[in-house]
Amino acid sequence: MQHTNYEAAVALRHELHAHPELSNEEVWTKQRIFDFMRSHTKRIQFHDRGTWFYGVYREPAKKAGIAKPRDTLMFRADFDALPMDEAIQLPWASKIAGKAHKCGHDGHSATLAAFAMEVDQHGADSDVVFLWQPAEEVGNGAVQCLPVLDAEHVSRVYGYHNMAGFPYKCIVLRDGVIQCASVGMIVKFTGTPAHASQPENGKNPSMAIATLIQRIPELTKDAKDLLLCTVVQVNIGNRQFGMSAHYGELLVTIRATFEKELEELKEGLAQLSQAEAARAGLTCAFEYSDAFPETRNTEACVDHVRAVAKAQGRHVHELAAPLRPSEDFGHYGKLRPSCYFFIGNGEAYPPIHTPSYDFRDEVIEVGVCMFKGLAGVRDTPLASL
Repeated sequence: MQHTNYEAAVALRHELHAHPELSNEEVWTKQRIFDFMRSHTKRIQFHDRGTWFYGVYREPAKKAGIAKPRDTLMFRADFDALPMDEAIQLPWASKIAGKAHKCGHDGHSATLAAFAMEVDQHGADSDVVFLWQPAEEVGNGAVQCLPVLDAEHVSRVYGYHNMAGFPYKCIVLRDGVIQCASVGMIVKFTGTPAHASQPENGKNPSMAIATLIQRIPELTKDAKDLLLCTVVQVNIGNRQFGMSAHYGELLVTIRATFEKELEELKEGLAQLSQAEAARAGLTCAFEYSDAFPETRNTEACVDHVRAVAKAQGRHVHELAAPLRPSEDFGHYGKLRPSCYFFIGNGEAYPPIHTPSYDFRDEVIEVGVCMFKGLAGVRDTPLASL
């Protein structure tokens, strides 16, 4: 890639990193990337969709002698940050307390920006859609963007994530499911209040919740594939020593390789919760949050990524099993052939979602080169406009 494009992308990445915004709050972030793209490209048409936007490159006017239909490939990046503090000293450190780019979405967005500049300057054998998406961290960003698939006649979708624990700059692939499905489940128990001196006159949910937590392993012990139910929070009663608790919540994250098994685990936990509630004379209700589908790769798209990586002389690491963390890219894969892959940050590099992590700028070039290979970006610059 051109060094000037790389330098511009790195500068953009650092600017985004310094001004992080959480999921569904990315007003400045979206506008900054949008303005950057309009000022750094000439041939790409951009479409503002409020919380997200995309750009489209198409072969100018189907030049004489070009009658063959062209694929339209979509490349996606996310741009939300995490509710974490910046714990390392960086010139581009977060300026906002309690918010930081600790998953690398600043780098993903910068990669897509640099790729778009390369396509704008050199053209491509495919028509290309560049999508910048909000709210990946909470699982509802991709669903906002799904209309672009039909609106722009997208035929395939690609994306990547940076990831520690793998050799630096290697390409990590898997046929089929590459990331697990998950959902947050809130189990709400309601009893009746009583004075703390007379708890027998009320219905306290404490023992029901404690018993339910102890029984959760019954639901996963015979699973052949990954099946997890992780307790993330317990809330019972209030800080009132004269009152026996009468309301409590159990928050768990349910995770499975396949969505079918996820739904079965949800139903099993609901039935177990209702049984414990009935035993204790409580009522029981449920709420769900942060739902993610399984991210399933299409074989032909994986083969395409694998071929491009090998043609570029890159090490390809084949995953034996899906990664446990979830990713809302899977929504695109339900509607179009797709491939989501990883680029290694280094086997000993700090993991994402940890205080000492920062996106490695050099990964931008790897991502851009991979995207260029997938889209068939040309070596010769287009004639000046």
